[in-house]
Amino acid sequence: MSHSPFIVSTEVADALAAGRPVVALESTIFTHGLPRPRNLEVAREAEASLRASGVTPATIGVVDGVPTIGMSDAEIERLSLDDTVVKVSLRDLPIAAAKKLNGGTTVAATAYLAHLAGVKVFSTGGLGGVHRGAETTFDESSDLGTLANVPLVVVSAGVKSILDIPLTLERLETLNVPVVGYRTTDYPGFYVSDSGYDIEYSVDSPEEIAAIAKNRDAIGLKSTLLVANPVAEDKQLPPEVHVAVLAEAIEASHTAGISGNETTPFLLDYIQRATKGASLDVNVEVYRGNVALGGLIAAAMQKA
Repeated sequence: MSHSPFIVSTEVADALAAGRPVVALESTIFTHGLPRPRNLEVAREAEASLRASGVTPATIGVVDGVPTIGMSDAEIERLSLDDTVVKVSLRDLPIAAAKKLNGGTTVAATAYLAHLAGVKVFSTGGLGGVHRGAETTFDESSDLGTLANVPLVVVSAGVKSILDIPLTLERLETLNVPVVGYRTTDYPGFYVSDSGYDIEYSVDSPEEIAAIAKNRDAIGLKSTLLVANPVAEDKQLPPEVHVAVLAEAIEASHTAGISGNETTPFLLDYIQRATKGASLDVNVEVYRGNVALGGLIAAAMQKA
């Protein structure tokens, strides 16, 4: 190859070498998850909030086929405005490289690249998981398998509520991926602070999370520590609205014959339109909270 297979920005490389806290951020939230111009505003806000707290952001994406850990502001703007940008999961990285594509990296690809660069904390919105009907379709996100094999700390607001949450939690257990709730044992459902399902352990502070990660590393476990960070109750989608709209969205997908990779974007788009954009506001609040907590955890891990 005439070029590096991946790039770590000077800012991120210097921070890692100096032992300063770094938080990885995915790019699909601004390439595929939010409308323009809000997508670029949210991406820039996330980076600015981390820098203001003394943490280096490492926004990860694929630029002209090159996985980039620590995209520049110009690169973030370019991908956020690119109509041809593709969604890149872990399996797609070599294809994107050969075709020199611009891509927003999913949780799976972002987690893998963060680990490759030596970044230990990753903040995202919601995770992929086991899809409804997976007992017959075997449809589950590649996020789960990847997180079982990279020793990161990943902060999310649970898995997206359009998925099968109890089966996802069972699958995470099978994959030996530990899940802790941040100051709660109610597992969040992305748009709502309580999905209706419980998890066994809660943690009270970033320092406790750092201690768990340190002990995991000490005994050689290779799976991600998932931190479930619920959106504040006053910022969530009203639970009764969430239940009703989700049921409508699922029924509409069945009526339209939607299946496979088309299911998630269809359901999310339906929920956005049915809530008149309120679900997007919750999405942004979720992300802000997770980015902030990720910064605190990264700082705590540098001191542990």
